Amino acid sequence: MLIRSKDCILVVIDMQQRLVPAMLAPARTLKNATMLIETAREMDVPVLLTEQYPKGLGPTMPEISQAAGDSPVFEKMHFSCMEDPEFSAHLKSLGRNQIVLAGMEAHICVVQTAASLLEAGYEVFVASDATASRTQDSEQACLHRLSAAGVGIVTSEMVVFEWLGKAGTAAFKKILPKIK
Repeated sequence: MLIRSKDCILVVIDMQQRLVPAMLAPARTLKNATMLIETAREMDVPVLLTEQYPKGLGPTMPEISQAAGDSPVFEKMHFSCMEDPEFSAHLKSLGRNQIVLAGMEAHICVVQTAASLLEAGYEVFVASDATASRTQDSEQACLHRLSAAGVGIVTSEMVVFEWLGKAGTAAFKKILPKIK
């Protein structure tokens, strides 16, 4: 199935100042998450950010916050975002059935959020190049588990081009330089 901008929400999980530097390929993950956020905003895809225990892990990375603009940020203690009543209620209120996930850590908060979203009946996709863990083993275990459960494992460019749908539009022309 295609990931359609009109049906989709982008959830960026815990890309925080004390967490991101400990991940594998933090620069790649930040670049791709930022591209997803910028495209989402251009395509009217709602963007939701989360922060796991911000007192300990710090605020969201500046480049993510800047790209997200006035998108809501949900502080949480649960590993699954869906266990946070405020987040869950807001997500449901948007009335969309597809969720693209990006963030940290793949094998903890991303996997638990994806599993909870599947249980709630959403179509779930994980942007593998905008998602990270501290170790390759943890990252790969997350992606294998989610794929087996029916989550679409995609790249950021796959998401961007499915949201865009066709070349030559104003949105395509605006987003294309961010991809090159």
